[in-house]
Amino acid sequence: MNKYIIVLGLCCCMASCIKDEAPNMECDIESAWIEGEEYEQYFYQTSEMRKDNISSAETNIVFSVRSLISLSTQIPLNFKITTGATIEPANGSIQDFTKGPVVYTVTSEDGEWKRTYNVTFQEAPLPAESYSFEHVETRTERTLLFGENELHIFYELVSGEPNYCWATGNSGSALTMNGAKPEAFPTYSTPDGKVGRGVCLNTQSSGALGEYMKKPIAAGSLFLGKFIVDYVLSDALKATQFGVPNSKEPVRITGWYKYKPGPKFTDKDMNDYPDRIDEASIYAVFYHNTDNEGNTYVLDGYDVEDLDHILDNPQVYKVARVASLPPTDTWTQWEMFFEGKDAPDDIVKALGCNLALVFSSSKRGAQFEGAVGSTLYIDEVEVSYEK
Repeated sequence: MNKYIIVLGLCCCMASCIKDEAPNMECDIESAWIEGEEYEQYFYQTSEMRKDNISSAETNIVFSVRSLISLSTQIPLNFKITTGATIEPANGSIQDFTKGPVVYTVTSEDGEWKRTYNVTFQEAPLPAESYSFEHVETRTERTLLFGENELHIFYELVSGEPNYCWATGNSGSALTMNGAKPEAFPTYSTPDGKVGRGVCLNTQSSGALGEYMKKPIAAGSLFLGKFIVDYVLSDALKATQFGVPNSKEPVRITGWYKYKPGPKFTDKDMNDYPDRIDEASIYAVFYHNTDNEGNTYVLDGYDVEDLDHILDNPQVYKVARVASLPPTDTWTQWEMFFEGKDAPDDIVKALGCNLALVFSSSKRGAQFEGAVGSTLYIDEVEVSYEK
């Protein structure tokens, strides 16, 4: 009973802090965009001229363009920032993004907090043929109540520059952690990969707060896309936004894994299921990233809840799934093939399709079902585009 009293007190404290203090303490970029028809020529899709729902944990904002060589050296970038905050360089000021990232600093209304953002214009990356997970950085993130934590951020190199195409749910777990190191989170880089470094994903308890909110576990996850931490407490399935633009249509994906399920399977109410054994999950979805009205379309957790019927979604072209990942303590190869319909070539070549590739240590983790201790290792992923 005492732990629930503590949780209730914590929730009240969080609500009070957000209501009374957050407007003066926040220093976030919420949206960034370029206005003007004269700039449309630099983008494959006009929807790429705007970045909305930027996570409060994100510090890198990337715009994909056709070419840096032909890109204008005078682009005014506009921002929506949190109430009362200020930004430098000035909102709407003309900048040259052809020479590399432009650093913007947002200062909170009370002047006590600052956050720096790297805004980058990059040539749209070529479709990746392999992911070895050798590139990782340790980032410090501050939470509203519990101080700072260190997390691993995975990225790929595009023309020598970091491309932060990978996301995890670690920022959600960090909301109730203090002083944690990367290995304390559900997803982290390990030096013991199949070749060089790899990724470890492990299902963890969310503690008293998670149990109270019917979110008692946090599965280790890694996916191409973005994690919007702002949705974690209010709408968890919306927090995972899957997919990055891809200019070729994938046919087959292979990789290597190790897996050990945890000892006790539970549901969101912490009921035990002795006859159920946790399973890992690996799947991919290739889909149209613009709807019929020309708006940006992104798959989220709601869209992938039922993979058996995901092809009923008119936005989805193809899906691939690994049928089974038996427990193994040695590196074992897996493969999956895409099934569905071909995407129109003109849409694919214009970066009108996203590839979502998802790994999870608990197959039902998004529904907060699984076994604490389930551990999945992944490495050396290969994507084939040959038809």
